[in-house]
Amino acid sequence: MDFSIPGELALELRKFKDFLNVQLTPYLSTWYEQEVVPRSFFAALAKYQWLGHDENSGSYVEQTALKQAVLMEHLAKLSPGVAVAVLVQTSLGIKGLSLFASEKQKRTYAGPAVRGETLICLGNTEPSAGSDVANLAAKAEKVDGGWLLNGTKAYVTNGTVSDLALITAIADPDAPRNRRVSMFLVDLSSKGVARKKLHKQVWIPSDLSRITMKDVFVPEGNLIGERGRGLQQVLTIFMHSRVNISALTLGTATGAFELGVEHMRRREIFGKKLREFQAKAFEAADFFTRIEAARLMLWKACRAKDQGADFQLEASMAKYLSVGIAREVGAWAADLFGAASVLFEHPVHKYPLDAWASSLAEGTQDVQKLIISRAILGKVGPGAS
Repeated sequence: MDFSIPGELALELRKFKDFLNVQLTPYLSTWYEQEVVPRSFFAALAKYQWLGHDENSGSYVEQTALKQAVLMEHLAKLSPGVAVAVLVQTSLGIKGLSLFASEKQKRTYAGPAVRGETLICLGNTEPSAGSDVANLAAKAEKVDGGWLLNGTKAYVTNGTVSDLALITAIADPDAPRNRRVSMFLVDLSSKGVARKKLHKQVWIPSDLSRITMKDVFVPEGNLIGERGRGLQQVLTIFMHSRVNISALTLGTATGAFELGVEHMRRREIFGKKLREFQAKAFEAADFFTRIEAARLMLWKACRAKDQGADFQLEASMAKYLSVGIAREVGAWAADLFGAASVLFEHPVHKYPLDAWASSLAEGTQDVQKLIISRAILGKVGPGAS
């Protein structure tokens, strides 16, 4: 079994790194101050087909999970906040369309999204619906020619900058819990849509917003997938996105680790380099090993996904491992820099906070343990094969 990056992908990664050195690194401090990822950055990524899809004779084919994960990890190593904005576009917005939109909907909306011309977010979370994805309050009322949507989506990444949103709402309140919810593609410039940018301290410079809908008309043609299957659809989107959020989280860990190790090489204290203290050297050895283990788990999830196999268990284990190491190594790296790490402008400052954010996205650590335990309980113990 080959654990190396394939040669063609290695070349693509070098090209991607060169691109980021020109298109991201020089502007990152300004984006952090302004708390915005410019739309032009999405268009620049799309020019090289780095929004997760390849164009082929007018249709769009998703790239391999491994390619997306490798590029996402490197982007997040530089800026987890920029990476999550890209992830929302590729792994929630475009992925939601590719999984559940009709061919007509794909022809209308997928092309501009893959080209970076149209930005698409996903709104599911509400004050009462986070880990309990089905506990929605937003309502969709059937009317002539479409639906009227009312409700609030609480924490929507890219919500202010996006043109469209995949929105879940209760369309059949009297149906069973797993058949009440439907998914809609909402034009965010529609009458009755109000957006408020939220102030946050994680995943800067990405946008986070609250979207409120009051009698927002959505045409019948903008129902995404099957009526009453919105819950299953959003959970499926999250399962797919869990692979890339694991890559993003791994990049968060790697970025913090590399800063910390470089500081250990340079920093002198009590007449010795930090790297010469065995306690710190052993900590670095532990973290490096666990980062590598998380990456292997992530690549196993990518392999399963790319082969068309069930990858739910692998994706949850990858996220569980990557979040655990990112949270620990982020705090460790910040400790190495001491008081300087509390400064917003310091390069290490973002990593502990962004690792915390990763632990909340696409399911908390407890949610991942729930998924993992459900998958394995029937496979272990006496009599298990």
